[in-house]
Amino acid sequence: MTVHFHEEDLPAGVFGPNGEGSGDLAVDTETMGLITPRDRLCVVQISDGNGDEHLVRFGPNSSYDAPNLKAVLADKTRTKLYHYGRFDLAAIEHYLGVEAGPVFCTKIASKLVRTYTDRHGLKNLVEELLGESISKQQQSSDWGGPDISEAQRDYAASDVRFLHRMRDELNKRLVREGRDELAQACFDFLPTRARLDLAGWPDHDIFSHS
Repeated sequence: MTVHFHEEDLPAGVFGPNGEGSGDLAVDTETMGLITPRDRLCVVQISDGNGDEHLVRFGPNSSYDAPNLKAVLADKTRTKLYHYGRFDLAAIEHYLGVEAGPVFCTKIASKLVRTYTDRHGLKNLVEELLGESISKQQQSSDWGGPDISEAQRDYAASDVRFLHRMRDELNKRLVREGRDELAQACFDFLPTRARLDLAGWPDHDIFSHS
């Protein structure tokens, strides 16, 4: 297991020539805060589930001209695995200008099948589904500083390290409970939900009567 750190873009060919390869990709982001247009994108994490994680860091004056990363994220033949993909999709579309789908969101899947609990955080899922533990100590650290610490790098990598195995376990439960088609419909809608957030409807349910 190796964490690879890159500045401003992925090296060419990391996940296949011209960004075209095979296999699903786990994706996450680190930003300066939770308001996407205000709080810039600092790091994109990505892994193919084979043991290595790649972190791409963007500086404060970045143009976000990252053709290799964009090609990988925009590849429609590879499902992107997220935990709370709604936020990551919005950040990626706003700053990198691509729709990073198709989508599988472990948080949505968890809410559909783990109805016996209200604990759907990544740490909870890793512990219950995989019997492992992760630290969230660096969750609120400064991702925009000139240096990213080893602790920050390991934290960022851990956000994508477990998503392939979690997806596989959650898929089994979705099928078992007969909710796999409902989950897929939610995943298909998620990029649109992210665009609604960006367009000014982050907290309002436009499907509600009021």
